[in-house]
Amino acid sequence: MQIDETDRSLITLLQENARMPVTKLAKRLNLARTTVQARLDRLEHSKVIQGYAVRLNENMRAPIRATVLLAIEPRSAPTVLARLETHLNVMAVYTTSGRFDMIVELEAQSTEELDTTLDQIGEAKGVKSSESLIHLSTRINRRR
Repeated sequence: MQIDETDRSLITLLQENARMPVTKLAKRLNLARTTVQARLDRLEHSKVIQGYAVRLNENMRAPIRATVLLAIEPRSAPTVLARLETHLNVMAVYTTSGRFDMIVELEAQSTEELDTTLDQIGEAKGVKSSESLIHLSTRINRRR
């Protein structure tokens, strides 16, 4: 599907506020309301826009966040992923190239909860080694 500059502008506005009314989007884009609605329908139907989400205030998130770098045994990714999927503290997992094979993002309510989760991940079958990085503060956050 082709995305033009108007689509990009529409998406940017929605990233700022996904609840912005179509009439306000149309006014900001200097387009007819029906044109904006048609573009939204097209972007949703083609899965460019896959949904709308609630962004929580930082105070609503778990107070402790960490990134774990995992080195895993060859061909053990499915086993390790299945194990990671069972942990509610695991928020995201990315595969990588380089010295580590996976990046795991964690959230926990306490250092004890984080410690337990890290131990369980480190003991998982297929995990060769791990390195944990506890997030201290957020300086830039462009995720929307």
